Amino acid sequence: MNLNSHPSHQSSSQPQQKNILSVHPDTLPPEQFSSYPGAIHTHWQEAAHAKGFNITGRIRDRYHLALRCRSCGHVHASRIFNLMSAEPQCPACMLQRLERDAESAGLVHLQRDPEHRHYSFYRAACGHEVRRQHEMVKRILAGKVALRCETCHAATEASEARKRGWMLLGPDPEGDPSYRLYAHAAGCGALQRIARANMQTGRFECSCCGQGWAAAHSYLYAMRFTLANGRELVKLGYSRDPESRLLHQLRIDRAMPCEILRTVEMASGHQAIRTEKALHARLRAAHPEAVVDPASYRGQIRVRSEIYDATLTPLILSMLHGIGTQPAAA
Repeated sequence: MNLNSHPSHQSSSQPQQKNILSVHPDTLPPEQFSSYPGAIHTHWQEAAHAKGFNITGRIRDRYHLALRCRSCGHVHASRIFNLMSAEPQCPACMLQRLERDAESAGLVHLQRDPEHRHYSFYRAACGHEVRRQHEMVKRILAGKVALRCETCHAATEASEARKRGWMLLGPDPEGDPSYRLYAHAAGCGALQRIARANMQTGRFECSCCGQGWAAAHSYLYAMRFTLANGRELVKLGYSRDPESRLLHQLRIDRAMPCEILRTVEMASGHQAIRTEKALHARLRAAHPEAVVDPASYRGQIRVRSEIYDATLTPLILSMLHGIGTQPAAA
């Protein structure tokens, strides 16, 4: 079996040969294929020809054939089953496509990912190595998305934190992609979850050594309101001064019946808002029908959300009771 025989355009495929080993596990120099005795059936050859290949021999075992690409001349191993039931891909032509797409997207193709056939490793313009899905590279060259180097991006985020006296430690331990975990390097050293957007703008403070609401003692509260039409509503929220918030911020009509049902003291405003958000997420997920349309209380309560039908009052009070009986965080 002579796997090297090919028309005159064979030499044009030679430059690919040095790179092709990283492209396909069944790719070897033709002389390294071990031959296998046996007939090459006519219907195999017809199928190969229809799919852009010629069969040059049987190799390895009774399941494999050597296919020569009719476009570039490259020879690769293919299972007979794959030839007959699927559309074999020439590894050399595939490499050319990947390199061409990478160049058009401003990248240099380094090698296929040996653990995932849809991914490759590339060198970005910044010099760093990135791993991307082939389809993502096509989207980059089409202008639909931009490439973001993880190494450069991490350095940018770390620099943003340093400018404000903080140290970037890593992703949010609670899994929110908008948040990161930071340490107050220029202050008390406290660890804190902070939204990256807030770190960029400076719209936050340390919940331990800060001087504003985030560090001050705060309260979770539940309040009851009775609208002019007699409907009762319950509000869950937080404030440093729940009574002042009820009488001077939330209530518009001084004659409206309203009262504070329960308060739970929190160590800081930062802790209060985190706890409040988690409670609202649970309520909205479990009882979406109890979320009240702001239009129904517009002009009577000065707020746009966080109001529920009074049927949730027992549940909200139970949730606050559970928080109130927990030991204080260290």
